[in-house]
Amino acid sequence: MTRTMGMIEARKHLTSLPEEFEQQPELGAIAVTRRGKPVLAVIPWELYEAISETLEILGDEEQMQALRHGIREIEEGKLVAWDDVKAELAL
Repeated sequence: MTRTMGMIEARKHLTSLPEEFEQQPELGAIAVTRRGKPVLAVIPWELYEAISETLEILGDEEQMQALRHGIREIEEGKLVAWDDVKAELAL
């Protein structure tokens, strides 16, 4: 869900936005508009980091190949139970 607010309103509420994001995690982003058109997006830092990391992975061919390989293994049912992995690591 994205909330929209004008530039003047955003300026007035800037310092209270972190608390608003904490109270309404489903909010996700606030679109700041100027003359009715979106010009900025305000998002929680955690969301920014997640988006940045995702873009970094998507831009790295080796990581994408590893991700595709892992997805194929899941689809083929080549899974190992977590308890089995823990037991093997304990040896």
